[in-house]
Amino acid sequence: MLNPVVKKNDKQARLLIGIVSFVVFAAVVALGAIKLDVDLGFDAHVFAKINAILNSIVAVLLLAALLAVKQRKLLLHKRIMLTAIVLSVLFLVSYICHHLFTGDTKYGGEGTIRYVYFFILTTHIFLAAVILPFILFTAYRALIAEWPGHKKIARITWPIWFYVAVTGVVVYLLISPYY
Repeated sequence: MLNPVVKKNDKQARLLIGIVSFVVFAAVVALGAIKLDVDLGFDAHVFAKINAILNSIVAVLLLAALLAVKQRKLLLHKRIMLTAIVLSVLFLVSYICHHLFTGDTKYGGEGTIRYVYFFILTTHIFLAAVILPFILFTAYRALIAEWPGHKKIARITWPIWFYVAVTGVVVYLLISPYY
């Protein structure tokens, strides 16, 4: 097993994770009411493409990390997961930029695909809204080397995070023709 990287302080960790999760959630919710009318000199929908690429990479990294941990390559698993977290932070910045500069896009699909799109979008949004504190608590448990707690919460976090990453790409592929 790997050694702790940070000193255990559950009270401080819960507070910090709660604050970060709330601020990110509030910022994303506020995006629905804010649109900046700025000429960037390029198509701001490029951020959506960046988001899809980042989500694709994160999904692949999550699979690679799962494989690494199953093979007991713990240091590799740690490095992959930290990379996935960093890319997810970059995704969040790009997501905020995209919505700040483009606003909402209306989906133009009709028939069954419309229902499929809105089902995937709804589940994606809901799970994306709740996954951040799980990711942060899972990482915290690993960083303090509390392995039973890490494994227990990772079994919940991993599939949800993977679903959010994959459906983020699917949502992009379905909505991108309407940009």
